[in-house]
Amino acid sequence: MSTAKVNDKVKVHYTGKLSSGEVFDSSVDREPIEFVVGGGQMIKGFDDGVLGMALNEKKTLNIPAEQAYGESNPALIQTLDRTQLPPDLKPEVGQTLVAGSPEGQEMHVQVTELTEATITIDANHPLAGKELIFDIELVEIGG
Repeated sequence: MSTAKVNDKVKVHYTGKLSSGEVFDSSVDREPIEFVVGGGQMIKGFDDGVLGMALNEKKTLNIPAEQAYGESNPALIQTLDRTQLPPDLKPEVGQTLVAGSPEGQEMHVQVTELTEATITIDANHPLAGKELIFDIELVEIGG
């Protein structure tokens, strides 16, 4: 029986959940995700979990934060004075904004707290610091 090996192109259906059971992403109502096993396209825990799976096999992966998006980095959370924002910007908690890094690159930040005078933004990946649970099914193995 064929199993997924490093450098195989595979297609996987998945449902990603947090430990609370909240679903954050799923391919069930769309095309399966395609990637090369061991190619660095997926988070490490997902990539490692597919390795050795047989065609049409289903399994659940419990991926700790360090094998997913890493731990939350406190250095990527900043509180800014609202006077630093464009005057027409009306931020809301949970909103994603695009900010410029000191190197001139665009980065996505999430608004986590607002006061009359300040805005707190978090540039960590939204799933950083979280254990992820994936229900997966290997639906295709290519060469």
